[in-house]
This record gives sequence, structure tokens and C-alpha cells, in this order.
Amino acid sequence: MSLQQTRWITGLNNIKFLRQGWLARAIILAGLICPGVVLAQPAIELLTSAGPQGEQVYTVSLQVLAMMTAMAFLPAALMLTTAFTRIVIVLAILRQGLGTMQAPSNQVLIGVALFMTMFIMRPVFERAYSDAIEPYINEEISVQQALKTGVEPFREFMLGQTRQADLDLFIELSRAELKDDQPIPLTMLIPAYATSELMTAFQMGFMILLPFMVIDLVVASVLMTMGMMMLSPMLISFPFKLMLFVLIDGWSLVMATLAQSFY
Repeated sequence: MSLQQTRWITGLNNIKFLRQGWLARAIILAGLICPGVVLAQPAIELLTSAGPQGEQVYTVSLQVLAMMTAMAFLPAALMLTTAFTRIVIVLAILRQGLGTMQAPSNQVLIGVALFMTMFIMRPVFERAYSDAIEPYINEEISVQQALKTGVEPFREFMLGQTRQADLDLFIELSRAELKDDQPIPLTMLIPAYATSELMTAFQMGFMILLPFMVIDLVVASVLMTMGMMMLSPMLISFPFKLMLFVLIDGWSLVMATLAQSFY
């Protein structure tokens, strides 16, 4: 390759580099200009306004922001303010007592617990919708009134399922002095309700595990008597437990007991 050809190729590379440099500069310049364009747009007003009765009403933008923030707490609210916790724990203990390992799977158990929760909580949901959500949609009440009214059905449901000992425990731990006519704050009611639900779920789980434990003990004693100590009792007792559970229509009994335990 001659010297002239080498210089010509070098010149082309320099031109490409300069073009790339100008392109990069143009991109950076556009990036610096874009924030100015964005900031030049009218800002969203996250302010409050006066309602028809003189009360403070938040704008739609602020309401949407609060709603999107509250969506992050929806799973915790589902587990700790409804019947979901008791149902899913009882179903998990039932699966362990049967010894079916991963059948039904976790997804199936959670799905069953979710729809059982919807069935049990339907009166509460309907009351919250008729008293709070529907009037708010019709612009009859403000968002503050809707939140205050919509919480009451859940408060009454949790109070009906919470043991007084657990409620007194969290009131004592908070060192709060509540008046006789003052409603119990949710910050005390929800942990007390969750504690009571855990206790109730384990009590129901114990009653479910008891017949399965008897079958395991009988099978283990028979195997010991026959000198078959190397054979796993769980392997032999599993068909008997499954047969017993099917003969007594166990799933219907468990679902009915769970539903009736709330009302």
C-alpha cells in the first residue's frame, strides 16, 4: 500500500471520528435541552380545594398518587385484615398432616384461600361498597369521609374475631389511654387481630392433625410388632390417611368449618 493510499484511509477515519464526535455532542445537547422542554410544561397541581360543604378536598392528581402508593400495601392488608391468614395456615397444616408433600401445590392452596376469603368477606365488602365507595363515586361524600366510613365494616369484623386478651396486650404495649367511647386505632387492632388469627389457625390445625397422628402411631406400633423397623411408617400410613380423608369428605368438612368459624 502506497503512502498516498495510507493518508487517504487515515483521513477517512478522522472524518468518521469527527462525525461520531459531533453526533455524540448533538445527543448530549439534545439531552440538555429536553429537561428544559419538560420543565417548560405546566406543572401538575397537587393541591387541595374546598368542597361543596366547605371541607378540604384533595385534587384528582393527589388522590391518584395516594391510591398508587396504597397499592403497595394491598397484599399486607389482604393477609392481615381479612380471613386469608387463618384459611391458608389451616390448609397448609392439613397438607402436612396428610403427608402429600407438594400436592396440592402452594399456588392451589393460595388460590383456594383467596376465593374462600372472598366468599367469607363478601358481606363486609358489600357493606363497604354501599356505604363508602358508591357514595364517593356519585360525589356525595369526600375521600376522607369515604375512607372513614369504608374502614368501619372491617373494624367490626376484626373486633368480632379478636380475643380480648390480645387486644389488651397491644393496648398495654402502646401505653395509650383510650376513652370508653373512643374507637380502637387500627395500629392496635390489626396486630391484635393477626395474633388472634394465628392462635385460632393453630388450634384448628391441631384438631385436624390429631386423627392423622393416631393413624401414624397405630401403623408404627404394628410395624414394630412385626419386626419391620426399617420400613417407614409414613409410607404405609399415607394410603390409610388419604382413604380416611376421602371417605369422610374431608375437603367439604374443612371448608365448612373454616367458613363457620367466622360467623
